[in-house]
Amino acid sequence: MTYCNHAGTSSVARAWSGTFDDLIGNAIANYLRENAAMNLPGLAPYPDFFAAALIMILAGILAFGVKESAIVNKIFTAINILVLLFVIISGFINGDIGNWQLTEEDIINASIPINGSAINITDLGNYGAGGFFPFGFDGTLAGAATCFYAFVGFDCIATTGEEVQNPQKSIPVGIVASLLICFLAYFGVSAALTLMMPYYQLSVQSPLPVAFTHVGWDPAKYVVAVGSLCALSTSLLGSMFPMPRVLFAMARDGLLFKPLSNISSRQSPVIATLASGVVAVDKLYCFPAIMALVFDLKALVDMMSIGTLFAYTLVAICILILRYQTDSNEMNDKQKWNLLRPPSSPTPSSSKVVSYLTIFTIVLAVVLSVILTKGIDLVKEWWMILIITLALLFLLTTVIIIWRQPQSSVKAAFMVPLLPVLPVLSTFVNVYLMVQLGEDTWIRYAVWMAIGLLIYFAYGVWHSVQKKREQTPHSVQVEIVNAQLEKANKDGSYPCLPQTKL
Repeated sequence: MTYCNHAGTSSVARAWSGTFDDLIGNAIANYLRENAAMNLPGLAPYPDFFAAALIMILAGILAFGVKESAIVNKIFTAINILVLLFVIISGFINGDIGNWQLTEEDIINASIPINGSAINITDLGNYGAGGFFPFGFDGTLAGAATCFYAFVGFDCIATTGEEVQNPQKSIPVGIVASLLICFLAYFGVSAALTLMMPYYQLSVQSPLPVAFTHVGWDPAKYVVAVGSLCALSTSLLGSMFPMPRVLFAMARDGLLFKPLSNISSRQSPVIATLASGVVAVDKLYCFPAIMALVFDLKALVDMMSIGTLFAYTLVAICILILRYQTDSNEMNDKQKWNLLRPPSSPTPSSSKVVSYLTIFTIVLAVVLSVILTKGIDLVKEWWMILIITLALLFLLTTVIIIWRQPQSSVKAAFMVPLLPVLPVLSTFVNVYLMVQLGEDTWIRYAVWMAIGLLIYFAYGVWHSVQKKREQTPHSVQVEIVNAQLEKANKDGSYPCLPQTKL
């Protein structure tokens, strides 16, 4: 959660900076390219001090206890909807269907410079083959993995299960409706952009204003830019607001350093807010002993996407394990597990079998995803077809065995249907999309996870409040029993000792 919030804050700040810079004629970008250029792979061409300052300013404001205004958010949301409708309608009015029918020859002969240089035949591979699917189906899946961040947030609906009258119906309908609205919005804007301007000429930092300039609607770019800034401002504040609360809650539970749980006189987690701002800025630049390394916008978006996909994968795995857990009131293992005749109710053996099979399912999902992504050219070979067939057969067998195991009788407000097919399918799709992301993204994510695990095992696991809470009752129980036994020895009485129910 902290990873996604920090990466999301950094990427939105970069987008805010790029949009604002486009309004003032790219003055910031041109100055920093000339005076603070960085030629390092995986990093932005220049350090975005404006985006870093924006994050720190908002972190400072939040540290003083300023809360989100519902009225301002509603106004900004209304502006966002109006701008979206304007972009979609005007895009279709000024669009040219020929931009969806480009050929390789059109791309080679393009005379408009891109990033300071015209396209030549050696660069053709970077711009696709033209047509409606210039990068093919593989390119579409890779884009889906990168743009997954656009749908982040629908999981908030699942947290309202106890607040609705019929969660089994309301939650699926709410999730599907929110995803459909997001799809229509992004589909409409993407279609309008690629109709107004050839896809290979779109600006990476600020595509909407540049597209309107391309079709000759210069005044409209300011309206669109203002709307984009409103949308990015609410998104930036929304992604920054929960970060210090998460750090505060983790520090209060002993998983992070205790100073992060300090609050101000206004009941605001000051240190956690400032710390989260510094960490978010660290995504934009870090100096070697304060190192100036800056990630570009695509790197930040990919980092957010892989973190979100990994989190959703964990949710699917946890659902699969928890639904087959042993009930707390049935802690017996009298029934032996049998493949052909599984027990009628969950037992420790059946739960352990499901856990092992879940791990095996993850391994199969990773193998299939890597083969279908990296070894697609070898699919025509007989041995590769044999490997894929065996992997699919093992996966199907695993799903059938899990399906035959007894589920827990514990009921919740909302129960995921179609077990175990839905969690397994979700795991495979998430893993497949994660494999589509580049090696640099995996390295950054691995470093982040390594730091988190180091903090947890070096500090959190030893200072966990939950661990102390679990240990305290036992020590208190022993002290009470010892005291009563001593009293019994002195006066010859035999008090009723407290009993513990396992």
